Amino acid sequence: MTLDINDLKPLLGLEVTDTSKDSVLTFVLGNVAEVICNYCHIAEVPRGLEYTAYRMAMDLYRNEGIGEADSEDTPGRVTSIDEGDVKTSFAASRFDISYVHSLLKVYTPQLNRYRKLVRNDDC
Repeated sequence: MTLDINDLKPLLGLEVTDTSKDSVLTFVLGNVAEVICNYCHIAEVPRGLEYTAYRMAMDLYRNEGIGEADSEDTPGRVTSIDEGDVKTSFAASRFDISYVHSLLKVYTPQLNRYRKLVRNDDC
């Protein structure tokens, strides 16, 4: 099954006719398909994981900020706020490593239904 960026765009609130993020969305869908296939030891994403794949793509796109320019003018996520004399601290980057470690864990129940066992000498 092939994942289509025109199915992903509305889920992200993007117009299907907007092609400005097509290369980023193609990368995201390819990355998700690769993760699913590698984890499950399969050649292609099965139809039964279609919605899971799109949810993973939405999470990947939104949480990693793929394709967004990181500039010094764009602060990262807020790490602390002090109210006396108003002080706000930002993370150096929008990238959250805890998210990366949790992404696959969130979807393992769905992915495990399609996971095939392989012998060590097959890897």
